[in-house]
Amino acid sequence: MHAILTESLGENAPSYAAVNNWVAQFKHGDFFACDAPRPGRAKTVTTPEIIDQIHELIWEDCWTSAKSISEQLGISCERVESNIHEGLDVRKFSGSG
Repeated sequence: MHAILTESLGENAPSYAAVNNWVAQFKHGDFFACDAPRPGRAKTVTTPEIIDQIHELIWEDCWTSAKSISEQLGISCERVESNIHEGLDVRKFSGSG
């Protein structure tokens, strides 16, 4: 299995240990193929789509907080505030609470 993945994916192929683990899980009847959310650092990518989503949420409720927006979009409060100030060019935003 690992050889097939390596042949088709090249250097982007998963490690032998990862493939071995997947095969073992499959043999034990674990067919769940979705990747579960992982703890750790929040997304930090700024895209026009994220900026548009933030703009839409503020437009819908001008009293919304950066925390509320961050929870809805799954990004950090700092990233939300950065997108508001830089992406939307808004200098005053009191939605920190």
